[in-house]
Amino acid sequence: MNYLLNKQMNLKKKITLSLFRQHKKNQTRLHELNYLFWECTLRCNLQCLHCGSDCTQQTTTPDMPLEDFLKVLDRIKPFVNPHKTMIALTGGEPLMRKDLAQCGKEFYKREFPWGMVTNGYALTPKLLEELLQSGLRSVTVSLDGVNPETHDWMRGKNGSWEHAKNAIAMIASIKDFTYDVVTCVNKKNIDDLEKIKNLLVSLGVKNWRLFSIFPKGRAENNPLLKLLPQELVRMLNFIKHTREEGVIKASYGCEGFLGDYEMEVRDVPFFCRAGIQVGSVLVDGSISACPSLRADYIQGNIYKDDFWTVWNERYQIMRDRSWTKTGICAGCKSFKYCEGNGLHLRAQKNDTLLCCHLDMINNVNSNK
Repeated sequence: MNYLLNKQMNLKKKITLSLFRQHKKNQTRLHELNYLFWECTLRCNLQCLHCGSDCTQQTTTPDMPLEDFLKVLDRIKPFVNPHKTMIALTGGEPLMRKDLAQCGKEFYKREFPWGMVTNGYALTPKLLEELLQSGLRSVTVSLDGVNPETHDWMRGKNGSWEHAKNAIAMIASIKDFTYDVVTCVNKKNIDDLEKIKNLLVSLGVKNWRLFSIFPKGRAENNPLLKLLPQELVRMLNFIKHTREEGVIKASYGCEGFLGDYEMEVRDVPFFCRAGIQVGSVLVDGSISACPSLRADYIQGNIYKDDFWTVWNERYQIMRDRSWTKTGICAGCKSFKYCEGNGLHLRAQKNDTLLCCHLDMINNVNSNK
């Protein structure tokens, strides 16, 4: 295998990555929880083509009662700095919960900042004001197209683009508020990235994250969702150019190590923080890390285990990743920087479902 990108990497970047490698080791040893996801519902008002949770509006899994999650927060509060421990609500669609403002008030009462990931469909000015009064500190909204044709196709519901655009405009108008817009790049919208950028700039957006879609859930067998290697490189080059342009801060998501693109399309080198600084409580009480990991990495359940004990005494599979040096990772010269990719990209704790670095190498080799 020709690791051409490694040879092209300049010395300064290699030194930075080596120093950051030591930083990751230190953070892993400390494993200070500072980001806690709450999968508060599996209900959703959309039918997104790439959903990894396979959420539906009429899911048979009930929402987790607020009081059950509050027991977790009360348990961890003596051991963390609540002001530096973000509670992130995800799902499903958090706005499907009618008690969302009450949830926020309880988090705020305990001094935890909180935010949510939303498709924006159900967000209204009145509801947004209620959430802000309840301590809402950050929001991530999805926008996957410059027009309804591409966004509504992706999200599985007519009108979803208009609702998302309106939600973004409302949020962008709030002074001193933390938010960003995420775009899942696929074959149907990659030609429109410049137009999407211009739309976001016109709405006042300052921060934009772009993701490639990994083959899990509904996206597993949809060829329109996975980028070809040359399309991946094209997207990364677009992000790099946009960052240099300085009109809007674009960045790439957490899909793995990027070789020579490290620190060119993200602020810091790749670091999968799942189980190291990031934990989660799933809707059925399962204790995990990033919600995208799903069942393979569950460490316990709040209904029978103490969350703080689990956080401190388990998660070995996420904190010692030597086991990931298998399959295509076994002979990779970048393994010391990557450590087997993001855990959400591992197939059944074994080989990787997707490697952006390898895709880029294949792209270089195919163009020789």
